[in-house]
Amino acid sequence: MKLTLELAFELIAAAREKSREMNLKPLTLAVLDEGGHLKALAREDGTSTLRAEIAQGKARGAIAMGLGSRALFRRAQEQPYFIQAMNNLADGSLVPVPGGVLIRKDGEIIGALGITGDSSDNDEACAVHAIERAGLTADAG
Repeated sequence: MKLTLELAFELIAAAREKSREMNLKPLTLAVLDEGGHLKALAREDGTSTLRAEIAQGKARGAIAMGLGSRALFRRAQEQPYFIQAMNNLADGSLVPVPGGVLIRKDGEIIGALGITGDSSDNDEACAVHAIERAGLTADAG
């Protein structure tokens, strides 16, 4: 299964719906395909200027390392030099905090959803909800 543009929009819509249900701050949402390429990006009204890069960085880190960004966050605490080295290799584009969730279908990574705007835990909750609602497996790490 490929991550289609239609699926990317479906994930964004479901995550935004969950965000409204939870009464969260405005979110920015990035969907990347299995190769780490941007498939869709949405910025809700009122988001700050770096949010697009942060959302992509959360998803990009998950794709690049094959781990949800919560696992990268723990790794950054345990092995900060390793994560710093990986971020240097990625030209500083990885954001190792919760909110970057791998999208799996039958165990295979088909993409990642990165969300930012509220607390990292709430960002992650919206991503997991959207992925599972689409009948896919969310891997937050």
